Amino acid sequence: MQGLMMDMPLLISGLIKYAANHHGEAEVVAREIEGDLHRYTYADAHPRMQRMALALKRLGMQQGDRVGTLAFNTHRHFEMFYAAPGMGYVLHTVNPRLFPDQLVYIINHAEDRLLFIDRATLPLVEAIAPRLETVEAFVFMSSRERMPEVKLPKHVHCYEELLAAEDATGFEWPSFDEKTASTICYTSGTTGNPKGVVYSHRAAILQTMICSSFEFLPGHKEGVREVMFPMAPLFHGNGWNMPFTAPYTGSKLVLPGRNYEPEKLYELIEGEGVTLSAGVPSFWLILLDWLARTGKKFSTLRATLSSGSAPPRAMVDKLKREYGVDYIQAWGMTEALGCTMPSMRPGSDQLSDQEKLDRRMVSGRACFGTELRIVDDEGKPLPHDGVAIGHLRARGPWVAGGYMKLNEGLDADGWLITGDMALIDGQGHVSLTDRSKDVIKSGGEWISSIQLEDAALSHPDVLQAAVIAVSHDKWQERPLLLVVRRQGSTVEGQAILDHMRPKLASWWMPDAVEFLDEFPMTGTGKVQKMALRSRFKDYRVDA
Repeated sequence: MQGLMMDMPLLISGLIKYAANHHGEAEVVAREIEGDLHRYTYADAHPRMQRMALALKRLGMQQGDRVGTLAFNTHRHFEMFYAAPGMGYVLHTVNPRLFPDQLVYIINHAEDRLLFIDRATLPLVEAIAPRLETVEAFVFMSSRERMPEVKLPKHVHCYEELLAAEDATGFEWPSFDEKTASTICYTSGTTGNPKGVVYSHRAAILQTMICSSFEFLPGHKEGVREVMFPMAPLFHGNGWNMPFTAPYTGSKLVLPGRNYEPEKLYELIEGEGVTLSAGVPSFWLILLDWLARTGKKFSTLRATLSSGSAPPRAMVDKLKREYGVDYIQAWGMTEALGCTMPSMRPGSDQLSDQEKLDRRMVSGRACFGTELRIVDDEGKPLPHDGVAIGHLRARGPWVAGGYMKLNEGLDADGWLITGDMALIDGQGHVSLTDRSKDVIKSGGEWISSIQLEDAALSHPDVLQAAVIAVSHDKWQERPLLLVVRRQGSTVEGQAILDHMRPKLASWWMPDAVEFLDEFPMTGTGKVQKMALRSRFKDYRVDA
């Protein structure tokens, strides 16, 4: 016997239709690539999305065809999150911060037929366009008067001219199977080629519903309109979800365009009254350094969400203590967005401020619908006792069951291989200890690079810290600390080590410190440790 409920598919188009009908007055504010601000509402955006959907159909798109975007956080990019999936096409958000060879690989691998670009990405596209095998035409995301001269081998359409040619009167979004592919995002590809993660409409909607709950909106007050600000680009996991959660919750959405200079981010946060942001730790380390030098404070920002990289404890503490901002971390990755709840467990209201800070340093608890576990090197489950460290595995309805055109990614039991090392306590709290490939194994014992970096970053003169393993004749591997000093600092390595020593076991202490002017970064704002390991591959410390 089956239930007698109506069978209505969960589709992304339903989100924007709901937003336009029920809180159409809520604003979307975006900084244009040229620097000026664009404002409109969900009610304004919806018919533009419908017209772009018709334009895509007129350009020959068929269900399942891939539509690529190589663009930053603007209102037109936001519109593509609905125009393409709403018709049954697949939106492929391409990271312009990848290397040219990686860009060529993923666009060809995804078989994008159209590529939407903006002024910021045009030079990249002009350089790689002759190597793009499947792209039939380009769409420049601007008005006609702002289109520059382009040197591209295929036809170039103007975004606004495509819209102007369509009439959405009487348009209805099509209905289809909710398991239809909606979006593709490729991993950052720090090792080997990036891998394509293909989301379905069902997965996107379920994840949006979970991420719109009070567990993901810390401190939300009934009747107050949130102002959401994805500092992370829309091609990044930390930014990918807010184009869905903001319309779902009726929140104002603020998009930063291409400019991630601290003063420009601050200008938007204060000018638009941002209450909730999302961004990786590297953004916040730079922004906090700028705030300290300028004496600026936040007047509306309540919390910032992050997932993936574990944040430095000193940064989390400073944000709360000096700026009144809660740094809320969940665990997620391109393959599994928003798999843990960042809010504190019920019953945590009696914790002291120090205990609450301790709790903020974990990566949340598994959401309903997702499961997490840790396993040893042989794949055997380890206890959730807050002590055992193992390889983190995940499964759930918005967890990738594999990669596009690749037969890999799952273990023998069908769980996603995350690449993270973690421990899980008896209440389900997840603490990341390292990436599997970043763990330092010294004399047969594991040393967490994350905890070492955290200790180094607590020194007031350290802007960025990274720890990598270097060869050692006796212990096989030992930790090397790499540091980027704060502007104007001349701090020496010994002073940093002396600062770290009380916080760590003696055998964990780095054997040496080296200073760099800057770190190589991945396209998603993380330190590129592979490049650092390559640079210091011949480095030796005394036995």
